[in-house]
Amino acid sequence: MAITFTLDPVVDSALSAGILSLWTDVSNAGGAVGFVPPVTSDDVRPALSTQLAAVAAGGTRLLVGYDEEGQVAATAFLTRNTHRLQLHWVWAYTVMVHPRHQGKGYGRDLMAATEAAARSMEGIDAIRLGCRGGHGLEHFYAACGYKEVGRVPDAIRVAPGDDRDDITMLLPLH
Repeated sequence: MAITFTLDPVVDSALSAGILSLWTDVSNAGGAVGFVPPVTSDDVRPALSTQLAAVAAGGTRLLVGYDEEGQVAATAFLTRNTHRLQLHWVWAYTVMVHPRHQGKGYGRDLMAATEAAARSMEGIDAIRLGCRGGHGLEHFYAACGYKEVGRVPDAIRVAPGDDRDDITMLLPLH
């Protein structure tokens, strides 16, 4: 199976619904994308609306991966920094692949497409992303060329008594 990527797609109701479904399914499968299961589409919708508003405003770029059936299978959002001394790197966030596509190499494909998208942005020297400890995500990102550059112990409270590290990863582009 193949995945195809589109950077800056037209965000219409069908795409919005596809991303909402993806984000809800990833969250309910235990994915570390800002929620703790169980969640409903109504739980996720406000966060998606905020991110899509940032896309519409031009400060964020959206990368969408589509499976062979044309369904939304993966996403990453790239946000430019607004601080004048940090304009040379972007944040990648809400990086996710649908659970039905896990183990097919889509994650690595998504990270390669994310890197290509960042390289297409003028003046960008690096990508930073944050990940939640306890899932081994830092090992996946390291295999994609990222380096761990920071860790805040117990910064993410998943549940009472279940705190996870907030890990910052960096991919230099030069």
